[in-house]
Amino acid sequence: MKKMTSQEVRQMFLDFFKSKGHTIEPSVSLVPVNDPTLLWINSGVATLKKYFDGSVIPENPRITNAQKAIRTNDIENVGKTARHHTMFEMLGNFSIGDYFRKEAITWGFELLTSPEWFDFPVDKLYMTYYPADKDSYNRWIEVGVAPDHLIPIEDNFWEIGAGPSGPDTEIFFDRGESFDPDNVGIKLLAEDIENDRYIEIWNIVLSQFNADPSVPRSEYQELPHKNIDTGMGLERMVAVIQGAHTNFETDLFMPIIRQIEQLSGKTYDPYGDNMSFKVIADHIRSLSFAIGDGALPGNEGRGYVLRRLLRRAVMHGRKLGITDTFLYKLVKIVGEIMASYYPEVLEKREFIEKIVKREEETFARTIDAGSKLFDEVVDKLKSENQETLDGADIFKLYDTYGFPVELTEELAEDAGFKIDHAGFEAAMTAQQERARAAVVKGGSMNKQSEVLTALQDQSEFSYTQVALSSPLLAIVQDDQRVKAAKGTAQVIFATTPFYAEMGGQVADHGVIKDAAGVVVANVTDVQKAPNGQPLHTVEILTELFEGETYQLAINQHRRNNVIKNHTATHLLHAALHNVLGLHATQAGSLNEVDFLRFDFTHFEAVNADELSEIERQVNEKIWQAIDVLTVETDVDTAKEMGAMALFGEKYGKVVRVVTIGEYSVELCGGTHVSNTSEIGLFKIIKEEGIGSGTRRIMALTGQKAFEAFKAQEAVLKEVQGLVKSPQVSQTASKVESLQLELKAAQKEVESLSAKIASAQSDEIFQSVQTVNGTSYIAEQVTVSDAGGLRNLADIWKQKNSSDVLVLVAKIGEKVNVLVASQSESIKAGNLVKALAPFIDGRGGGKPDMAMAGGNNPAGIAELLDNVGANL
Repeated sequence: MKKMTSQEVRQMFLDFFKSKGHTIEPSVSLVPVNDPTLLWINSGVATLKKYFDGSVIPENPRITNAQKAIRTNDIENVGKTARHHTMFEMLGNFSIGDYFRKEAITWGFELLTSPEWFDFPVDKLYMTYYPADKDSYNRWIEVGVAPDHLIPIEDNFWEIGAGPSGPDTEIFFDRGESFDPDNVGIKLLAEDIENDRYIEIWNIVLSQFNADPSVPRSEYQELPHKNIDTGMGLERMVAVIQGAHTNFETDLFMPIIRQIEQLSGKTYDPYGDNMSFKVIADHIRSLSFAIGDGALPGNEGRGYVLRRLLRRAVMHGRKLGITDTFLYKLVKIVGEIMASYYPEVLEKREFIEKIVKREEETFARTIDAGSKLFDEVVDKLKSENQETLDGADIFKLYDTYGFPVELTEELAEDAGFKIDHAGFEAAMTAQQERARAAVVKGGSMNKQSEVLTALQDQSEFSYTQVALSSPLLAIVQDDQRVKAAKGTAQVIFATTPFYAEMGGQVADHGVIKDAAGVVVANVTDVQKAPNGQPLHTVEILTELFEGETYQLAINQHRRNNVIKNHTATHLLHAALHNVLGLHATQAGSLNEVDFLRFDFTHFEAVNADELSEIERQVNEKIWQAIDVLTVETDVDTAKEMGAMALFGEKYGKVVRVVTIGEYSVELCGGTHVSNTSEIGLFKIIKEEGIGSGTRRIMALTGQKAFEAFKAQEAVLKEVQGLVKSPQVSQTASKVESLQLELKAAQKEVESLSAKIASAQSDEIFQSVQTVNGTSYIAEQVTVSDAGGLRNLADIWKQKNSSDVLVLVAKIGEKVNVLVASQSESIKAGNLVKALAPFIDGRGGGKPDMAMAGGNNPAGIAELLDNVGANL
């Protein structure tokens, strides 16, 4: 077996499959694009689903990649086991309807065992297979695997709901008896017993069936195009090759761990309890890559995952004695380790460090709040002579404040308390069930359409024509290719002026006419067929015939509105970079007929001044009447031109570069105005958050923008009339003047209220009652607002008239209650909660003062009568 670095392992895998005719696909962002079924890219095949389900046909059916991935379904195990990670790399080779079992197994064996490649000893490899899959068993025998190294496993069948599925065969490496102290042997593998001896390094999925949950597996239909999907975990492979005790003692993690040693002053022992080192090293990798790909810490979705990872890492830092912010200092070393294949971490290092440090600082304040909660819980237990910390409180500390259970247990034991583990587990289980209920449903692939996949007819989209004549090449109806059709169908023409929806730009609509100019069908949608042809969805008014020539005409008014919005999107993207920074990259867009929507990565709300400047810059470029130019070239040349590739898009050998002067240069396959002046006007109507670290701008152009301005002008004129301003330009100063007058009037009202309160207090504070040794005043008073109640409470406190004060006032149709307490044994918050139901209300507050509101004035008398009973 060759000794290799992680970089060499990754490169050798890719080089091997490149030598077998595979195209190397680059690793894509961890944040899924156009796939709502995934929270993260969680496997090498996740980015290739469109090829496997047949919705897109790749240029080369043989693909290989090294894909970064995140899985967070078992975060708690990271650091406890030798191989759990949140972020990992999956090396894979894929066949889309090309080679199958014979080649996949042969090449897998060759790559692992050939002296030219990894040079693993054959006797150290074991393979599992699906018992009914005799073909895989026989193929392993043919390449030279001994029968006693082939293990049947009933679970070796891959499927996720409906869609492509099939048996899989896994490859394990035997690390020897030193990792099998009880000498259990091959039984560990055969019975799927958790162990450190037999390490799975590769899985080959033989995707050959269309899974159908309604029938037994034995009745699944064969796929029209069989696929191969493999996955080799880089971290495991490197651990085996480098002879590491766990995945963490490899060159992927040890440089991070060495830096943690320097920060903590502690030493990492490969055979000792190193959970905190491992957690920090793993989590900072996930944080660095995910933030670099546009995800940001937050309170929901992937943002919550990142926040949880960061807080867990920080708490383990504290266990190592690191109390200052430190995680951000590890970003650089993460970037350096991965730079050979993933330069983006170092490229975005400054931004990633900024986000991580800011989140650490925020969490430091949260830890203080959590510590206060812990102290309150402990004080309560002591006062109640309890010995056990309740599971619900442990969970609150864990879930809300990020306190690991072991930290809470340690603090509790120091304070002399036990831990309610069962209660905590129950609360955790309830949360997990809520999370499962809220998770995005789906994840399986679509069923292949053999008819659409088989359509090889060449079709071309014309960027320059809005109407043309073209022969009808293919008609598909009810998933069958037909020669003629009525009703609704999908059709392909040799040439078309209809733009197929792509890159956020909606499809063109229009009509199809016969040779006499009579409209015979309406085009209601256009999407890309699996082989890339524009596939028109049509509502046929008469009948369409394959081979006939028709006149195709788009709705020009619709197209004109859409392209104004599309070009404005390019200007907006550039303006965001100028105003917010280069991290504000596109995370999705929609260029519709009436509006544009642009999603981008940013860590906070865009303020009014920033929005104003963004809007100003876009309009400035519109007024400068800049020509919008498009050239076709290759990707490398486009990058030399400074073209910005859009988030998550895949580009072919020939790309279109859209330039708007020197202001914007982007790769884009859409249609655009010829000059920015055609956009007319640009108006932002909304900016909002749509998820952790993702913001959205809604905007209008042209006529719609003008109408928005007119609507605002109408509101302004209405305000002008209401404040009686002679000129629109003087409306703001008039409003300001009225605000000053209102403020003065409010001060006068407050002064009068104070005088009224003082006058009432002489009589009210004479009515003192006593119950169980506690003196109290309970009275209905007349005040204009809740402030009047507080004024009376201030006077009561100064006069020290009683231990407890309860005041009730009917204000309009509502009832307000104030409770104040100077007694150690009477908590105002508890008392107001007990009294509020009498007025159909609720309330709360602090021990010394609390308030409630209700809707039932008829209950005031009963409330006052029951004050003494609740003391």
